[in-house]
Amino acid sequence: MKLQFFKYQGTGNDFVMLDNLDGRFDDITISQIRSLCDRRFGVGADGLIRLNSKQGFDFEVDYFNADGSKSFCGNGARCSVAFAETLGIDVSETTFYAIDGEHKAWKRNELVSLEMKDVNSLETIQEDVILNTGSPHYIHFEVDSEKLDIVSFGRSIRYSEPYLKEGINVNLVSVISAGTFSVQTYERGVEDETLSCGTGVTASALATAFKEKRFGQCAYDVQVKGGQLRVEFNRTDEFRFEGIRLIGPAEFVFKGSIDV
Repeated sequence: MKLQFFKYQGTGNDFVMLDNLDGRFDDITISQIRSLCDRRFGVGADGLIRLNSKQGFDFEVDYFNADGSKSFCGNGARCSVAFAETLGIDVSETTFYAIDGEHKAWKRNELVSLEMKDVNSLETIQEDVILNTGSPHYIHFEVDSEKLDIVSFGRSIRYSEPYLKEGINVNLVSVISAGTFSVQTYERGVEDETLSCGTGVTASALATAFKEKRFGQCAYDVQVKGGQLRVEFNRTDEFRFEGIRLIGPAEFVFKGSIDV
């Protein structure tokens, strides 16, 4: 099968995008997805996204990790909004469906603002924080992030109990200044460090507010290896975060065709 694809990236988190509004790629297999995401023998990407039609929504973001597993992806969703615009969909304000339900997004020039799901719970293990922002995340705070290798540290958490079966994403957070921090992420499904992780950046911002005992309207600028993102939200209670938005660039890289 000859497959036309589009490559997008959001702060270094890269994706193979497929226009599946007419259902032409409904039958793509997990094996083919893995092959397309392979960085040596395929196109190469952290994940693959089918942009599907969905009744009652402008489109559906159907996201697959590089290993073929499914989850919600914040940067992937933002890139999907930029891709949808090229397909003639008005994304100045759009509503789409993803694995975790309905989302709204807004595109202004090169920036895409994505509305995330409210977060109503978190747990702590000593000084570390665990919460779910569409995907589960483990957040570890480190004054000097260079002291730990994110890949080896991430694997030590991701493949430990109780995360071995379902997996968990692991984030190393280092506060730079008030309202600014850096984060490195080891992603399950990719099973390696990625240059950026939207749900990880969001989870890290919420965890930072929790650690700093901040309430009300909060905003953080977040440095990742692939660039900068911004997270805004309202913390209304000890464990409740509302109006969460992930904001950053989503850029077209190239397009092509490949036999799969």
